[in-house]
Amino acid sequence: MAKTSVGFENVRRSLTEITLDDPIESACHARACLTGEDFSALLGQASDPVDFYSEDFRKRQWELLTKVGEEVISPSLEAGVKGASSKSFNAATKTRMSPMSGSGLFRIGEDGRLRLITKSEHYHAPLGHSFPGYELIEQARQLGITNATHNNTRGWITRLLEERLVCDANGLDWEDSEGLEKVIGSEDPNVLNRVLNLETGSLAAEAALKMILARFYRPQEGSEAPKYEGRTPVLLVMGNDEGGPHANYHGTTLLTQAMRGMWPEFASSMEEGNLLKVHPLRPNNKEDLELAFKEFEQGDFKIAGFFHEIVMMNYGARVLTPEFLHRAYDLCREHDVPTVVDEIQSCMWAPGLFLFEEYGLKPSFLALGKGFSGGEYPASRILFSAAFDNLPQFGALVTNGQEELASLTYLITMTWAKENTEVTGRVGEYYENRFKEFAEKHSGAIQSAEGYRHMSALRFHKLATAKSFVGRLNDSGLDMSVQTYKADAPPVVLTKIPLIADEKVVDFILEKMEQAIQTLAG
Repeated sequence: MAKTSVGFENVRRSLTEITLDDPIESACHARACLTGEDFSALLGQASDPVDFYSEDFRKRQWELLTKVGEEVISPSLEAGVKGASSKSFNAATKTRMSPMSGSGLFRIGEDGRLRLITKSEHYHAPLGHSFPGYELIEQARQLGITNATHNNTRGWITRLLEERLVCDANGLDWEDSEGLEKVIGSEDPNVLNRVLNLETGSLAAEAALKMILARFYRPQEGSEAPKYEGRTPVLLVMGNDEGGPHANYHGTTLLTQAMRGMWPEFASSMEEGNLLKVHPLRPNNKEDLELAFKEFEQGDFKIAGFFHEIVMMNYGARVLTPEFLHRAYDLCREHDVPTVVDEIQSCMWAPGLFLFEEYGLKPSFLALGKGFSGGEYPASRILFSAAFDNLPQFGALVTNGQEELASLTYLITMTWAKENTEVTGRVGEYYENRFKEFAEKHSGAIQSAEGYRHMSALRFHKLATAKSFVGRLNDSGLDMSVQTYKADAPPVVLTKIPLIADEKVVDFILEKMEQAIQTLAG
C-alpha cells in the first residue's frame, strides 16, 4: 500500500477485497448465467484493483488549487433552465454555483468558475466528487449486482455492511466473527447491535423517535402494552443559549421539526393534551440537566429520551463538552432513558468514524448518514440496542433503503477512512488550530473559533461583517456560508472541508481568508 507525498494511504482494492470472495464468485456465476458472458472474465474484473487516491490524483488536485476562482470554461446554463420549485427554494438557489462537473475537492459551476468545496457540498461529500475508489461501484454494476432490492430481500452486501457497522460501533475488527456474535446477542441497552437501513438522516432520527415513543404508545393494534403506558413522554433536546428549542436539528419530519420549535401551535396542542412534551436544555448547562430530571422523572411525566448532536452545526458549530454529555448519560442510565446521538453531521469526520467513541459515550441509538455514502446515494442508518427493538416490520422502513450499491459505497468510504485516520486526524487538528489563530489575530471582527477539526467555524461579532466576509470568499472561489436561516443563530461562518484535503489546502484556505478580511478592514 503506497503513501502519497502528503501521507495519505492510497488504498488499492478490488471489488472482491472490499467485500467477500465467495459471494462475488456467486455473483459472477449468476451474471454469466443471465447474459452468457464468460465467468472467468467476470471474475477477473471483480479481482481487478482500483487506486483510491493515487499520486497522479493528488498532483492534479494541487494543480487545480492554483485556478480556484477562475473562469475555466465558458458559462452555459446560467440563464437557461429555471426549474419549477417552490418560492422558498427558488429564493435560496444560486444557479451560478450549481455543478456542471466535479473532481475531488473541486466543482465547476454553471458560471464556468472553479470552486473549492469548502463545505463538502453541504456535508455529504467527505471524499469530494468522483472519488476514484467509487469506480468499484461501476464494476459491481457490470456484474449485474442490482441496486433495487426490498426490505424482505436485503442483499448480502447490505447485510455485510450491517455487520461491519456494528463492529465499528463496538470497537471490533471486521474479521472478529466471535466478538460480533457476542455483541449481536447482547440485550444491554447501551450496546449498538441492530441496524435499520433508511435513505435520509431525517428518517434515521425519526426511526429512533418511533422506538422511543413505542415505550409509551402501541405502534399498532395488537402490540404489547408499552412499559410506560399512561405517562406523558418528555423529550430532552438541545436548545439555544436562551433556553429556547431552536438550536437542535434532527431532520425534517413533522415531530423532529416540532422538537426544534417549528409548528408551535401543533407542539403546544400535543403538550396540552399530555401526548408529548419537548424540553430544551441550554448547551453544556449541567444545571438544566439536573432540574429536568428532578421535574420530569415523577408523577405523570417520564423522560422518554435524550437527543443530541456533538457538534451542533445548525447552531453555530457549538461543541458539547465531554463533561456535560457524560453527566447526561449517567442520569439517563440511572433513570432508564435512552440516549440518541445524532452523528449525521460528524460521522466520517472523526478519525474513528464516530465521534461518540472519542468522547467515550455509550449511546442507545446512533443516527448516521450523508458522509458514509459519499454523496453517491441517499443512504442513512440507525444503529440501536436490541433492548429497543420494538417496532413491527413497517414501523420504520423505506422501500429503497436496502440498496446494494449504496451499501457498497459505505464500505468503500469506510475502508479509505479507516486506513487514513492518522493523517486525517493530523490535518483536522491543523485546520482547527489555524482557525483559532486566525480568530485571535482578528478579534476585533471575530468573537471566537468554533467547531471541531474539519468542521471549524468562525463566530463574528456582527452578522453584517460575517456576510461581507463570506461574500468575498465566495468571489474568490471558496464555497462558505453564514448561518442565517435561524433568527436566533449566532453570526457564524461555517466550513467542513473534505477528508482528502491536506495541509497545503488548509494553508490555501487560510490565505484566502486573510485576504478577504484585510479587504474588509480596508
